Amino acid sequence: MAQKPSIPKGTRDFTPSEVIKRNYIFDVVKKHFKTFGFQPIETPSFENSDTLLGKYGEEGDRLIFKILNSGDFIGKVDDVTYSSKRSSSLAPKISEKALKYDLTVPFARYVVMHQNDIDFPFKRYQIQPVWRADRPQKGRFREFYQCDADVVGSDSLLQEVEFVQLYDTVFSDLKLEGVTIKLNNRKILAGIAEVIGAKRSLIDFTVALDKLDKIGEEGVKKEMLEKGISEVAIEKAAPLFSLSGSNASQLELLEKLLTDSEEGTKGVQELRFIIETIETLGLQSASLAIDVTLARGLNYYTGAIFEVNAPKGVKMGSIGGGGRYDDLTGIFGLKNVSGVGISFGLDRIYLVLEELGLFPENIDQSLQVLCLNFGENESLAALKLISELRKVGVKSDLYPSKAKMQKQFKYANNRKVPFVILLGEEELKNNSFVVKNMEKGTQETYSLGSVSEFVSTL
Repeated sequence: MAQKPSIPKGTRDFTPSEVIKRNYIFDVVKKHFKTFGFQPIETPSFENSDTLLGKYGEEGDRLIFKILNSGDFIGKVDDVTYSSKRSSSLAPKISEKALKYDLTVPFARYVVMHQNDIDFPFKRYQIQPVWRADRPQKGRFREFYQCDADVVGSDSLLQEVEFVQLYDTVFSDLKLEGVTIKLNNRKILAGIAEVIGAKRSLIDFTVALDKLDKIGEEGVKKEMLEKGISEVAIEKAAPLFSLSGSNASQLELLEKLLTDSEEGTKGVQELRFIIETIETLGLQSASLAIDVTLARGLNYYTGAIFEVNAPKGVKMGSIGGGGRYDDLTGIFGLKNVSGVGISFGLDRIYLVLEELGLFPENIDQSLQVLCLNFGENESLAALKLISELRKVGVKSDLYPSKAKMQKQFKYANNRKVPFVILLGEEELKNNSFVVKNMEKGTQETYSLGSVSEFVSTL
């Protein structure tokens, strides 16, 4: 007996209805990428391992899917490395490529390789799948699409302002109101680490702090202690765990806290510019809020950090995020090229729209008209009629065989087809066709020479 097939955990098959809904989100996002002046690019699904490793921090590196070398990859490993049984030593010998973890690092590689063909500042968008060896759970998958937009070659904070507007515009178009765009700055986090005496442990400090909403204050303190951050430093940072109030009041508190840190003070100034500019311009439906615990857990951010939360009442992780990465291209040999970008979490946005019932009505209606099949002569006439309908954009089809009417009508019902056309022997003699409205149960007769009359009723 054949074994029942399965798919890897964290991956999914998509039904026609799901694909249509996903494409709806793609189309909305892509439309606004274009209106904001971004250009499309694509990069390979896998990269050389040395392009990806070391760019996402220790935790990110563990989630990168490595691709085994082709051929006898084990036979090429020396006995000492093989017998050591250390994955860190063995992995580089048997795997030279990896599935891409995100779109940003490959984009940085792209910029370096194509720098002579790019007009800076370069605004690009990219919609492609990425892979992460994460633990699957609601809204978190091992294979998923990212929708990214980035600008490289400009250090103007107006780019950050524009990305806030882009988020707001896209979510407004999707009718997803009440999203919160959280904002922080890595310079502020660096300044905090400096003033509490944990400057050398900046990465450990920010990675732990970023988990506040997941493991709570005590969990964060415990992780910081385990990473070697002193109790004194943690106590000094304690006010951050419950920092609240308006954006203006939080900026004032941060300004006082970071008076003795040049980097931290600069971070506050940058944050203030973005927030005050957005307040002047206004937002359509989203809100902007400071979150000093936001770190995004990625080493390459150097300035502003974004994260978008779904509306209150929807249990979902972030549905978007990003930030500025002033030195990312430097690791590939191209210095002094500033960049900033954001990503839309397509799969989570899909789940939120589904939960809130925000997809357009009848979005997954794949067929508007089905012609029943009454035989060879009738089906030929039906195909001519269908050709006319398709030319004017009507989604129409012919049932492929002369089956029982009950079976053909059942098919139409299962496909949720609103109109069924009957073109039988009698209609063929009269040069006409009958249209049945499946919802109302009514029928209308039209001349084959006046197809436009029927189309006007759709």
